[in-house]
Amino acid sequence: MSASRRAGDLRNYVLVTGAYWADTLADGASRVLVLFYFYELGYSPLAVASLFLFYEFFGIVTNLVGGWLAARMGLKATLFMGLGVQVCALGMLALVPEAWLVVAFVMAAQALSGIAKDLTKMSSKSAVKLVVPKDANSTLFRWVALLTGSKNALKGVGFFAGGLLLTVVGFQTAMLLLAGMVLSALLVTATLMRGELGRPDRRARFGQMFSNNPAVNMLAGARLFLFASRDVWFVVGLPVYLRSVLGWSFWEVGTFLAVWVIGYGAVQASAPRFLRRGGDKAGAQPDGRSAAWLAFVLAAFPAGIAIALTADLDPAIVLVGGLIVFGVVFAMNSAVHSYLILFYADDDKVAMNVGFYYMANAAGRLTGTVLSGALYQWQGLTACLWASCLFVLVAACMSLLLPSTPARRRSAPAVSSA
Repeated sequence: MSASRRAGDLRNYVLVTGAYWADTLADGASRVLVLFYFYELGYSPLAVASLFLFYEFFGIVTNLVGGWLAARMGLKATLFMGLGVQVCALGMLALVPEAWLVVAFVMAAQALSGIAKDLTKMSSKSAVKLVVPKDANSTLFRWVALLTGSKNALKGVGFFAGGLLLTVVGFQTAMLLLAGMVLSALLVTATLMRGELGRPDRRARFGQMFSNNPAVNMLAGARLFLFASRDVWFVVGLPVYLRSVLGWSFWEVGTFLAVWVIGYGAVQASAPRFLRRGGDKAGAQPDGRSAAWLAFVLAAFPAGIAIALTADLDPAIVLVGGLIVFGVVFAMNSAVHSYLILFYADDDKVAMNVGFYYMANAAGRLTGTVLSGALYQWQGLTACLWASCLFVLVAACMSLLLPSTPARRRSAPAVSSA
């Protein structure tokens, strides 16, 4: 590939990443806004969780269909589609009369938001493989870790912004400001992007979305249970517990969640360095064994927090300290997964493999979100934590079946499907 072609791909990748950051910030802020606005209206934890059902469900559908669309239409098209849909989703909540803000309407808006978020994420993650030279595996790991970590840090900023905006300007004005930010990102990207990001392949078939690569399938299964283990206590149970049991304000809960997610993103971005210090040889990259042992270590923390809460230790200290350590290990595990999916992916259908993998990711979030509200309402936060421990152990066992050394990457990347 010529230097000018590579420079053009890099320019487009930077624009995709910037747009993804704007969408991520808006997504994180809107979730906190919806969560607290409706909880304060008197909705139960399970009812609040139900508001996000379509968000997660349509994330599954979008990742499945989005990879196919990206292969046929190109990543540029899916990026613009994602940003445009996000503007519509936020505008629905910002511009309608307050009387319309009922469960069914909000679920529909959240469905659009889930579609938007996963279209932009799939476009950005798939684009990494276009700009990293073939067989430059250390570079691939660093770039994926940096992208994923920065995204999660911005999601944390979004949590903080959501709590702040709800306190200062109210629900609908906050949604209007977020819609304006995403619209600006769409206009800037559409104006500055040149050419295509990847070459569309009109021959791509939807049936190719279902991977026949055993490593991709097993990694997708492990990803499902890994993210269910996080969201089963983090999405509804934890913020509601902090607000209703410990008496924290919107501002305090939003700030705590923001700091945690920002730190989580920073650890993800630094995962290559942390893993090398942990004993990996310089230049060596993680493999299936890395994902497995990180998951087994991770399982100890939700179990330990649940035991400490049952023993009536100070819940604020237990949750803050436990969540910090949980976040560090979870972030490294997630960063390893994000690298492995690109390493295992077939070069001639990267977007499809990535879409299939993030479909499993969305299924895990959906499972965790539903159970977070249901288990918290049934038996409180400790039930959510024990479910988290179980899910992590399943992810660890599935990771043991991953190749101990990543399979040899395929021939030179076919840009048409990325």
